[in-house]
This record gives sequence, structure tokens and C-alpha cells, in this order.
Amino acid sequence: MLTKFETKSNRVKGLTFHPKRPWILASLHSGVIQLWDYRMGTLIDRFDEHEGPVRGVHFHNSQPLFVSGGDDYKIKVWNHKTHRCLFTLLGHLDYIRTVQFHHENPWIVSASDDQTIRIWNWQSRTCISVLTGHNHYVMCASFHPKEDLVVSASLDQTVRVWDIASLKKKTVSPADDLMRFTQMNSDLFGGVDAIVKYVLEGHDRGVNWASFHPTLPLIVSGADDRQVKLWRMNETKAWEVDTLRGHMNNVSSVMFHAKQDIIVSNSEDKSIRVWDATKRTGIQTFRREHDRFWVLAVHPEINLLAAGHDNGMIVFKLERERPAFAVSGDSLFYAKDRFLRYYEYSTQKDAQVIPIRRPGTPSLNQSPRTLSYSPTENAVLICSDLDGGSYELYIIPKDSVGRSDVVQDAKRGTGGSAVFIARNRFAVLEKSTSQVLVKNLKNEVVKKSSLPIPTDAIFYAGTGNLLCRSEDKVVIFDLQQRLVLGELQTPFVRYVVWSNDMENVALLSKHTIIIASKKLVLQCTLHETIRVKSGAWDDNGVFIYTTLNHIKYCLPNGDSGIIRTLDVPIYITKVSGNTIFCLDRDGKNRAITINATEYIFKLALLRKRYDHVMSMIKNSQLCGQAMIAYLRQKGFPEVALHFVEDERVRFNLALESGNISVAVASATEINEKEQWYRLGVEALRQGNAGIVEFAYQQTKNFERLSFLYFITGKLDKLSKLMKIAEVKNNVMGQFHNALYLGDVKERVKILENAGHLPLAYITASVHGLTDTAERLATELGDNVPSLPEGKTPSLLMPPSPVMCGGDWPLLRVMKGIFEGGLESAARGGAVDEDEEDVGGDWGEGLDMVDVDGMENRDIEAILAEAEGAEEDNDEEGGWGELEGLDLPPELDTPKASANARSSVFVTPTQGMPVSHIWSQKSSLAAEQAAAGSFDTAMRLLNRQLGIKNFAPLKSMFIDLFSSSQSYLRAFSSSPVVPLAIERGWSESNSPNVRGPPALLYGFSQQEEKLKSGYKATTSGKDEKLTEALRLFLSILHTIPLVVVESRSEVDEVKKLVSIAKEYVLGLKMELKRRQKKDDPVRQQELAAYFTHCNLQLPHLRLALLNAMTVCYKAKNLATAYNFAKRLLETNPLESHARAARQIVQAAERNMTDTTELNYDFRNPFVICGSTYVPIYRGQKDVSCPYCTARFVPSQEGNICGVCDLAVIGADASGLICSPSQVR
Repeated sequence: MLTKFETKSNRVKGLTFHPKRPWILASLHSGVIQLWDYRMGTLIDRFDEHEGPVRGVHFHNSQPLFVSGGDDYKIKVWNHKTHRCLFTLLGHLDYIRTVQFHHENPWIVSASDDQTIRIWNWQSRTCISVLTGHNHYVMCASFHPKEDLVVSASLDQTVRVWDIASLKKKTVSPADDLMRFTQMNSDLFGGVDAIVKYVLEGHDRGVNWASFHPTLPLIVSGADDRQVKLWRMNETKAWEVDTLRGHMNNVSSVMFHAKQDIIVSNSEDKSIRVWDATKRTGIQTFRREHDRFWVLAVHPEINLLAAGHDNGMIVFKLERERPAFAVSGDSLFYAKDRFLRYYEYSTQKDAQVIPIRRPGTPSLNQSPRTLSYSPTENAVLICSDLDGGSYELYIIPKDSVGRSDVVQDAKRGTGGSAVFIARNRFAVLEKSTSQVLVKNLKNEVVKKSSLPIPTDAIFYAGTGNLLCRSEDKVVIFDLQQRLVLGELQTPFVRYVVWSNDMENVALLSKHTIIIASKKLVLQCTLHETIRVKSGAWDDNGVFIYTTLNHIKYCLPNGDSGIIRTLDVPIYITKVSGNTIFCLDRDGKNRAITINATEYIFKLALLRKRYDHVMSMIKNSQLCGQAMIAYLRQKGFPEVALHFVEDERVRFNLALESGNISVAVASATEINEKEQWYRLGVEALRQGNAGIVEFAYQQTKNFERLSFLYFITGKLDKLSKLMKIAEVKNNVMGQFHNALYLGDVKERVKILENAGHLPLAYITASVHGLTDTAERLATELGDNVPSLPEGKTPSLLMPPSPVMCGGDWPLLRVMKGIFEGGLESAARGGAVDEDEEDVGGDWGEGLDMVDVDGMENRDIEAILAEAEGAEEDNDEEGGWGELEGLDLPPELDTPKASANARSSVFVTPTQGMPVSHIWSQKSSLAAEQAAAGSFDTAMRLLNRQLGIKNFAPLKSMFIDLFSSSQSYLRAFSSSPVVPLAIERGWSESNSPNVRGPPALLYGFSQQEEKLKSGYKATTSGKDEKLTEALRLFLSILHTIPLVVVESRSEVDEVKKLVSIAKEYVLGLKMELKRRQKKDDPVRQQELAAYFTHCNLQLPHLRLALLNAMTVCYKAKNLATAYNFAKRLLETNPLESHARAARQIVQAAERNMTDTTELNYDFRNPFVICGSTYVPIYRGQKDVSCPYCTARFVPSQEGNICGVCDLAVIGADASGLICSPSQVR
């Protein structure tokens, strides 16, 4: 049993398959009807108008209808396209058990607990016949698939067959139906529409189900007596043929299989049983743990069944339909109908080779599963699931092709799977031990080998190699050397398909295709929603595969597409050119011709075979939105342009590929504001001022046009625009233009005319127009505004444009591969890929007689028109006629082509910013920070050193970033140009290779800080010790962002971290001791601990002198004696030595301590960096992953008290501060 689909729901009481689509309807005990797509595994719709359980449901075989009957005594007819109930049929007086459409007539048959069967006309929506005779609940009723018969089963222990031939002869007009209905009611269900033909008695209990055989005169029934009975009938009588016993509880449903001679039944004993209809014996039983079965459905066309149970339903097959086959060169060997057959691709000759009959087995799924062929020895291995997995080895006689009478005994053996691995050797898998037995053609074991993973199947992987499959991965194993050659994590692999050259392999699982190299290096993964069935490689290295309903392709980069749709599933055996050879489910060979243009075109693009691409563009019918979308997605909009006729799409593609000339032509055709605006934006990006101006004129965008003239220095055009604004009475536009022109008199005039006299007066006064200012002051009288005293005004004058006139200069660029190629192809020449010098600047490519003259003439004409016309304040003013530009007759619009014939030049693609290159190439935190990738730098520091507190590093990150960038000022109208500063740059460096960023912090700076720290420590004053602590902490904070070159320098850096850590810890303890004036015990302890830090000798002497003095003053003579002895060993200054000797003498007279300290100098210890207590040898501790300071276990998870950066006890990989550590 192969489960194809399973649902979880309320108890399923009714099931029906759609005859054409992959749909199944399930009616539930809860009153809901669910429509499922069993192929996709999705719920399409639900219908819930019934009240109470729905026990019967059935699809119409041609109309978009289904019928349902429920415990609410209603029969409802639904349209699944419109998702609604069309009408309800009323008449039954109790629960309705089953409903069914007739295959030809507009009839529905229904069975009910009211002991009747009714036949309805669903077109006239009336009951046309009531079949009475049963004297208990009628559990089911169904039409015969071909004849005018109905079979019904009842709890009165009988099965009845009814003849309804007379119903056909009657008229079925609605009026007649209505009359007949009233007449029938009056006759109390009388009438002679249908007569009982046979009553089948034999069951001892109520009968739950009865159904006809699709072609033979047989009936099968199942009853509460736990028996399945087979009945035969002829024209005059019907009789019991046999009884099938085996069910342990009531039989709920029983049916004949549509394609095979088998009977399928299910029962409340939680089992489905399969019986051989000819031998009348049980073949197989499928059980569920907890769910009783209630209903069965058989698909009318294909090998599918469905069963409903207490918690849902299952859709299943009884047997695999995939034929076992093996391809060898031009021939195919496959198993069909217990024969090994041979098919030759070139001649399409098909012949039987040898019989592979085996003794009849009483169970399903024993047909061959896989087939392996050795061409040199002409030997075939056939594997099946018989006896838990077995194989048969046949040697094909040379002359037996075409003769099927040669019967030979096969050499047999057990094993999970068996494949040829060499000319005369095959491997057999022992699943239980994960071992492979290598055997010769005499079936003798030659060698045993253990496999590297628990394996449940093996596949061929080249001579001497096996591909071993487990649940979640596959490995390639060399049997000779016993080496794993490759390994790959995969979903459960079902089939393995090698390319012709054995360089690539496709691994097929239920919904996934994985393409990998011969060493199992992943190339791409493809996911399908519908099951993948088969596949083969074509001659170009494209993988062609089938799903249940499509033939598809997969390119080496993972791009896929549909080649064609399938009506029925097929299994590809070979792809040759445009022909796919395949086997169908009946084991017949088929050759399907396909159109491979689409995937060959995409493959040529992928492999950069542009000559092929161009010939295909010219010669083939490649088109469609999908192809255009694909070309755009892959960055070839200029190629997509060649397929497109639609001007809007052409316009979008032209903008994407920077092809201004095509964009201008399309925008002119479309002539809409949005397109002109977008054209203006792209032309501005390319620096083509002529096209920008033309686009702004088309959209009458005066503000943008003013600004364009201003920044390009076309002041004469700007002054004309100002006059146009005056004519149109556009005061703001006029004022802006005057401001851009620096025309103060005009600005004063505009302000005066607008009534802003104070502003006009101030403008005139500031800019030195005294005559005008005096006149305005007279008009203002007492309201003259006062100017601020003692301040020099700055004049509001525009800056002079840096670049006047022309377009931006062009770079030398490669001619677009496709443009140039297509032209030369059209001229019959070869593809010219040489560099060409693009014209001086893009604007000259406008191909107009006199660009400036054209616009000037245009504006003057507008002015003349506007002045001559009445000033009606129309918004479209003097610019209304812009479309009719005064151009030479052969040109309608400017063309943005340079002086290189009519070819198109592609703009150079924007390069990657240097900061991105740094970020991609480096795994050093300092370089990531310099590139501005602060997140990445923080992640690296966290992973390498466990750093979590980044506050002390914030300013350093910003400094690193700032110091690796510089900025150059460009033109006034363009942004500044960022410049990356590289470490170790020299003029001899290649301009295309980027060095690492320059870094602010170096190792030598830290060494300088160390010297300053030592000096401040020696001083010993409080403020100097604080300064020393700051310097040592600064070293610890800077080192994660220092980069050195050699391994020896890395060791120096690590040594510096250790020194800085010791001094930070010691100085923190000493400063704390100096604050503890009121706690002499703690003072002595901290002074004692300080002497155990790893300090330079001068500083160790100072620490010992300090500890000796503190302890002597506190009368702890024994401890002071220890420090004095240690001090004397360091050769101190004479004054210090004298004091130490005196303390030694005093202590020797009285070797006692007045107070007990937490300090034992005999027992080695380290000091906790947070609590400043000793951690003696043998006690547990945790450490900082960066500075390696030690802490008591309770501090784990806190920020380190020494470096103030890392988390105590965190996992970290260690300091990486040099490229030499990464290589």
C-alpha cells in the first residue's frame, strides 16, 4: 500500500474522486464537505450547509456538479465552480445513506433509512421513481456503470438488483414529473417504474454495501456477519459464487478495483483487505491502530483508491506503477508483465528477451523495483521487495533477443538492493549490518565491505564506487580503497540519475531535485510542490525531469521551467535532441517531441555563448512575458528589448539597460507625462542635458527646467523662461528665475508689483539700488523698515556654474554585446567586440541641425504667441504647443546616439564601493570597522574574544572608519568623491587590486603607551597611578582593533595583553587599598595580593616595600618578615634594604601576627579580578576569554572587571589580529 495523501478531520462517511481532476470530496460526520487536491495536498474548499452528518457524496462525471445527502433528510446538488448549493431535493423521511449520479441520464439515486430508494431528475429537480421492497434501512444504492440496473443493500440481510429500463422510456418533462409525483403519493409509493430483478439472500446479518463489477456480471457485498460475498447474475437469475472470510468485525464497504481483478473491502475491525477476485483468496491486509474504516472509493480512470476512517481519510495505491528499467547506450532493458523486454532507441524496435516469471505470490508489490545491466557480460540484475528484498541474476543468451521461449533459472539471493559495479562484479546490500557483499556472476561472494553510514539502499556511482543512501544524506564510497569520496546532506533520495559523462548527478526525492558534482559538491537545489517522478540528462548538460503533470528542465545554476504539460505521468528513460524517450505506466515505450528552444537559449546566456544567443534571437520564436522577466532578472534587459513590441515594456527595458535612444522613441510613441518624467531622470543620471531639457519641455515642468538652465549656465534660456512666467502671470516662477539669474532690478520690480513694498525696499537698499530705494521710501512714508545697525549684508547672488553648456564627457566603454552583434549579423559581419571611442560628449549625439537654435527658436515663438494672445491666465500658457517643435522635417525627436553609426553604447556598470570589497575580503575586526561594517566587526569580536560591552570601543570604531576614508571636492553641482585610503599603497600597485584599509591604531603606539604607564606607576602618587591605570586600560581596549603582519608580532600582541592585564589588576587593587583607610585588615590583604601580580622588577620592589611597611605598622610581623625577605632577594636600593633588614631582625625576635589575613603565601594562588580574593590551587575558577583574568565561579556571565569588555566564562575562538592567522 503506497499512501499518496492523508488528512486529519472528523469521521469521514462519504468519498468520491473527480473523474478528471486530482480532487477528492470527503463528507464528514460533522456536516462539512471538504474538497481536497490530493496531488498538492491542499484543501481547496469546504461546504457546510447540511445539519448533521453527511453520509453520501458523489461527483458528476462531466458537469461541475456534486451531490450530497445527509442526516437532515436533504439531498443537495452543488456547483463546485461557483461554490454554492444550487438546490435541495426533499422527499426522504429519514437519514440518507448514499447518493450517486447516473453516468448518462440526468438522474440521482439515493438510499435512505426510510427503507426506500429514490431516483431523481436533477434537471427538473423532481423525484421520478421510488423503489420500495426493503423492510429495513437501505444502506447503499448505486447505478450499474453500463446497464439499466440499480443494486441496493439493506439491513434486512438482502441485496436487491432493480431493473430501471422502463424509466428510460418515460418522458421526463417537468409537468409529467409533477403529475406522476402526486399520483405516486396517492398510490402510496406504488407504480411500475422500476422492478426488482433479483433478491440476493445469503448474509446472516444486515448488509452494509453492494457494488457492481465495472465490466463483468458480478456483484460484491459486505455485511455485519463479517463476510464479503461474491455473486454472479445472468438474464434470468443471480446466485452466490463464494464467500471471502477474514474480517473480524462488520464490513463497511467493498468494491471491485477499476483496473485489476481484485476486490478491496474495509471494516470496523480497522483494516483494509485486498482479495484476488479470480482465486477468491486474501492477498494483503492493511491495518490502522485506532481508526475504524467506514467507506471506500475507487478512481474510475487511474490506479487510486481512498478510504475514510474515524479521524480522516487516506488516498492510496495498491502497487507501484513505475516500470523497472536500465539504459545502456542505444538500448533500454525494462520489465513488463513478467518478461524482460528490450527496446532500441534508433530503430524503435521493441522485443521480449526472456521470461522472468516467478512462482505466483499471494501479495502485492512484488514486481521488479530496480534493474541493473552489465553490457559486456549481457547480464541483468532484477531487484524486488519479495521476501523483504531479493535479487535475481539473469545472463541473457546472445541470440535470445526477440525469442521469449528461453526459460532459465535465475541465480537468486536476498539483499536490500543490488547493482553492477564492474564488468563481472555486482554489489549486494545487507541492510541489517550495513555491509556490502561483492559477488561474481556465479553468485559467489568475492569480498565484504562495511559501509561508512547506516545504509538502506545503494546505487551505481562509477566503476568500483557506490552511492550509499541513508535517511538524510548520501555518500560516495570507493569499495577498493574503502574511502568516502563525497558526502551530501539531502532529503530522502528515491532515484539517482548520472549524466552521460558521469561528471554530474541528479538526486531525486519526493519533492526535491539536487544537482551535484561527481564528488557530491552541491550545485543547486530545486523544490517542487508536486511529486517528482523521473529524469534524464540531455546532451547539453541540462537535466530534464517529470512531475505528475509536467515535463520540466533544470539548468546547472538551478533555473527551471516547464517544457510541456502531461495528461498522464511518464518515466523518462533518455533525452536525445528534441526527443524524450519514456515509459508510461502501462510499460509502453513512447517518444515525445519537445521544443527545447527556451532552455537552450537560457543555457547559452548562462554559459555566455552570445553568438548562439544572437542567432536564436534572429531565428526562433522566443517570446512571452516569462522570457522577458527572466532576461530582466538575469541582468540582460538589452536582450529582452529584442523580443518586445509593446512600447511601455520597451520603454522600461530601455531605461534599465541605459539605452536612451530607444527610451526616447518609446516615450514619443506613448507620450505620457510619467514616461517623460522617468526619461528625464535617467537622462540626468547619464548627464545628457539635451534629452533632459527635451523631457522637461514635454512635461511642461518649468521649475525643473529653470534649475537645469541655471546649473548648466544657459542664462539666455533662463531669461526667456522668466518672460514666459511673466506672460503666464506665474509670480513665484518669475521670482525664482530672477533669483537664479542674479537680476536684482527684476526681483525688486516683482516684489513691488506683488505689493511687498517693504521687501522691495530692503532688497534695493542692500544691493545698492539707491534711486529705486528712495522712490520706494517715499511711497512707504512712515513705514520704511529699518536695517540692522553695524552689520554688513551678504548679497543673495547665485554662484557661477562650473560647467557651462554641454553634456557630461563619456568614458570609453565596450559596445553592448548584443547591439553590436545584432548589427554586424544583420550586415553579415562578425561580432565586433573591440573598444570604440565614444563621441566627445553625449549631448552632441542629438543629431539636430542646431540644438541651441531649436530651443531658442521654440521659446521665442512661444513668447511671440503669448504676447499676441490675450492674457487669460490659462495654466497651459505659452507652452501649450511644445509638441510641435520647429525641427527639420525628417526628425521628430532628438536621438541620443553618439557618432558611431546607430549603435547603442552601454553605460559602464557601477563598480563595488571599496568599503564593500574590504568588508567581503577581511575577517579582521579592525578592517571591518574601517570599512564601516560595525555590525560585522562587533560580531567578530564577540565570536573571537567574547566581547559584549562595546561602549569603550565606540569612539575607536568611528575613528577607524573616519581615518580610512578621505573626500575630494568635485564640481559644485555634484557630490564629493569618497576616496579609500589603503594600507601600504604605492604607485606600482595595480589599480584593479584593492589593498586593505589604512588603520589608525598600530602596535608601536601601544608600546609607547606601555612605557608611559610604567613611568606613571614608578611615580607612585595617586593621580599618577590613576593615569597609569587609564593607559593600561587603553592598551587593553585598543588591542582588539590593532592589526600586525607577522606571526612573531602576533605573539608580541598577546604578550602585551598579558602585561596590561597584570598592571590593570594590580593598580586597581592598590588604588582601592588607598581608599580603605578605616579597614587595616583589607589594606594589608590588598597590599599582599599586589605583590603576586606579574610586574616589572622595579615595580615589584615597590609593591613589596609597600606591603612590608603596611603589615609592619599593623603589627603583623610574621607577614612583614616574608615581604622583607622577598624584597632583599630583589637587590633593592640601600635605604630600602636597610629598612628590610631591620624588620627581619625585629620579626625574628617575635614571629607573630596580631590579625589573621586571608593570605597564605605558601599555597600558590591567582587573584579574582572582581572581588580581589585569592583563588588557591585546586579551587574552581572561570576566566575572561580576552584578557585571561581569573574569577570566582559566581562571577560567570558578568562583564570582566579587568578589561571591561568581555563576558566572563564565554566561549571564544581567540584573538585574530593578523592576516597571517587567517590564510
